[in-house]
Amino acid sequence: MSDTPIQTDSGIAVDPVYGDTAGEHPFTRGVYETMYRGRVWTMRQYAGFGTAEETNERFRYLLERGQTGLSVAFDLPTQMGYDSDAPMAAGEVGRVGVAVDSLDDMRRLFEGIQLDQVSTSMTINSTAGILLALYVALGDEQGVDRSALSGTVQNDVLKEYIARGTYIYPVDQSLRLISDIMGFCSSEVPRWNTVSISGYHIREAGSTAPQEIAFTFANGLEYVRRALDAGLELEAFAPRLSFFFAAHNDLFEEVAKFRAARRLWATLMRERFGATDRSCMLRFHTQTGGSTLTAQQPLNNVVRVAVQALAATLGGTQSLHTNGYDEALALPTEESAKLALRTQQVLASESGVTRTVDPLGGSHYVEALTDEVERLALEYLEKIDEMGGASQAIEYMQEEIHQAAYRFQMDIESGERSVVGVNLHTEEEGSPRLGQPDYSALEAGQVERLQAVRAARDDAEVRTALDSIRQVAGSDGNLMPGLVDAVKRRVTLGEISDALREEWGTWDG
Repeated sequence: MSDTPIQTDSGIAVDPVYGDTAGEHPFTRGVYETMYRGRVWTMRQYAGFGTAEETNERFRYLLERGQTGLSVAFDLPTQMGYDSDAPMAAGEVGRVGVAVDSLDDMRRLFEGIQLDQVSTSMTINSTAGILLALYVALGDEQGVDRSALSGTVQNDVLKEYIARGTYIYPVDQSLRLISDIMGFCSSEVPRWNTVSISGYHIREAGSTAPQEIAFTFANGLEYVRRALDAGLELEAFAPRLSFFFAAHNDLFEEVAKFRAARRLWATLMRERFGATDRSCMLRFHTQTGGSTLTAQQPLNNVVRVAVQALAATLGGTQSLHTNGYDEALALPTEESAKLALRTQQVLASESGVTRTVDPLGGSHYVEALTDEVERLALEYLEKIDEMGGASQAIEYMQEEIHQAAYRFQMDIESGERSVVGVNLHTEEEGSPRLGQPDYSALEAGQVERLQAVRAARDDAEVRTALDSIRQVAGSDGNLMPGLVDAVKRRVTLGEISDALREEWGTWDG
């Protein structure tokens, strides 16, 4: 930390903290004593474009312009456990993220990027174990010690059943795989965040702020219980749990939400599991609200993203993704991606939010909102507890989100809720012209590469690796070592997923 005195633009001295200190249980004001005066949040922009080569190009573009962490978006077949040449993948390859079928794709994705020099977040759930295995295998190939790998797999499958839909296996088997990842990382990849418990997708599906916290924490508590039931030590895995929240437009409510979330999680972990402070700390990534972006007058989204990013930083986030203003229309261009990153850099360097801990702490309004958000979230948690926990309350949470989303949309349509450019200050506009990739050619190229992988490998080794995975899946062994071995033998993501489908079945809820 610099010895230079901290002051406002007018030369007024700024204290590190006013009032109660941060970095102490229950962490309402922040998880670290000095917060951004010690280290600014990680600027982790989310990117995934069709092929590994294109995504690598975007990673390098952002890193060269000051991004401090990587975040990978995967296409729908990768998320659902299908190879790019599977019939179910037709028409979807590379459309909402990068296609990753094999270790060859992972190698191209991180070409020229040494894995011990970056922290990587992967937004992946049902196939999280396979993507983590690919990342570990690539690290081994680069000669990187596994203890030097740092990053996150989202690995939050409960919210897929509740709000997003990229689930594969029945609930119990999915939860078993999460526990396997926790166990593997606690011994092999100790700097890896094994679950990023996601409120973001719950909020994007239409929940309120208190519902976002409550349903996220219900899922988090379920993961903790399952890991303990699997024989893991609380203090071995709980400090590596991380969270992922949305930042929407109601500036003060969003700040209060983040403050309430830290306090509530710390209280729950202490009271229910006797956790130490280290395991009570709520560390979280934030993404600005994709569902708040409008296709009408898209440049207005620049302002929305800035307000939401301000809420996240005033609320004490540990890392942040800011959306491109054109994301309601298409994948972000280089220009919009750079502007989104510059938005964070302006906040960090020019706005003064980094000068003191929890700048809005002590505000009568923000403190009252913090208390109320926490109270409402706790009411939901108590209802979920009565049902037997998150895995037994999926339909309840789905219905609550649906009702909240319906009310929100009705408020917009009635004019009770204003959205600039949509039902307020509207203008006649032509349809914007957007450049789109040739997805047919992209898919054909990806399939060709995948077929080359299959032609070059040892089929007997592939069969042996898949047989081993099936055997462990039917026992109580840890699947992760077998997954790492399999991907090194160039077994594909779809082949591993199919083996687990055969052993476990699928969820049709």
